[in-house]
Amino acid sequence: MELQIIGRKSCNETRRAERFFKERDIPYQFKDLKEQDVSEGELKNICSQVDPAELIDQDSKAYKKGGYAYLEYDPFEELLENQGLLKTPIVRYKKKVAVGRDEQQWKQLAEELS
Repeated sequence: MELQIIGRKSCNETRRAERFFKERDIPYQFKDLKEQDVSEGELKNICSQVDPAELIDQDSKAYKKGGYAYLEYDPFEELLENQGLLKTPIVRYKKKVAVGRDEQQWKQLAEELS
């Protein structure tokens, strides 16, 4: 299995993750959320390693526009319906998942892949 980065090309943190792995000559597959959503199966796989609530970007436009700060909701169901809520990047390798700018976990993944 290859390393996978899920994010948006327009996201600074996603570009930072791509640069991090490129600088270390680690191949990866990139999934742009503007072009293709994460499938329900992929999201379940990610959520088996990370609490769905941690995947919600509370600074995102979708979160603020939807008024999620004032709502009770099921994070998994909302992420399926509105992937603009996803915190990016999501870096996956085998059963390991790093969400957002987590250079410490990126370093661990890079060591495992080297």
